[in-house]
Amino acid sequence: MNTNLKKRNKLREKRIKRVRKKVFGTPDRPRLAVYRSNKYIYAQIIDDTKSHTLVSASSLQKEIREQLNGKTKDKKAASLVGKIIAQKALKLGIYKVVFDRRFYRYHGRIKALADSAREAGLKF
Repeated sequence: MNTNLKKRNKLREKRIKRVRKKVFGTPDRPRLAVYRSNKYIYAQIIDDTKSHTLVSASSLQKEIREQLNGKTKDKKAASLVGKIIAQKALKLGIYKVVFDRRFYRYHGRIKALADSAREAGLKF
């Protein structure tokens, strides 16, 4: 493995730990975790006390891909995923969450997802 790649992965793990030591999901206020790949964006609402995923949504889901006409890697896709996860959470009675951005900067697709979840009714 390339030494630069090893160094980059260590720094990435360090950033993840730095964010996660401040962010913890409880039953009253679960954690909204976001994962971003090159093609898709994923979001889960997790109760860390039980290690249980309560709600999930992603741009990989068939009904979301149909609405996006196959363009699953832009801000529009991220905002749609944020809106859908907020709607699912509100149906379950989840109104407040803690936002876990992992090692991603709060910018671009991550910000679009968070803003649309807020607009749909979730409180961060």
